[in-house]
Amino acid sequence: MLGYVTVGTNDLEKAKTYFDALFAEMGGKRTFANDHMQGYGGGAGGMVMVCTPNDGKAATVGNGTMFALAALSREVVDKVYAKAMSLGSKDEGAAGDRGNGFYGAYFRDLDGNKFCAFKMG
Repeated sequence: MLGYVTVGTNDLEKAKTYFDALFAEMGGKRTFANDHMQGYGGGAGGMVMVCTPNDGKAATVGNGTMFALAALSREVVDKVYAKAMSLGSKDEGAAGDRGNGFYGAYFRDLDGNKFCAFKMG
């Protein structure tokens, strides 16, 4: 059902470098693009789009907003989290078992958008 989610950035080129490296850990790559937006996909399912705001104002993060990225294994969650930290992300919760078969890691990108890499089961 999900087509794509969009996160804002105030520096598109810096964001592209960050997301190129981060999403590569999950098999993601650049897909759709235009002068103010870059999309990423993994071949199936939805995309993550990073863009400068259309209204020309500063990008800000939503309070309570988070994007969860489904990983193929716990090892991929660990790799994504490690890559995020190496790229300058802010730690919001190291990879670990959160109960009921949910294994997740939480971090914020360079613009403060919150992400979770997770594996169920």
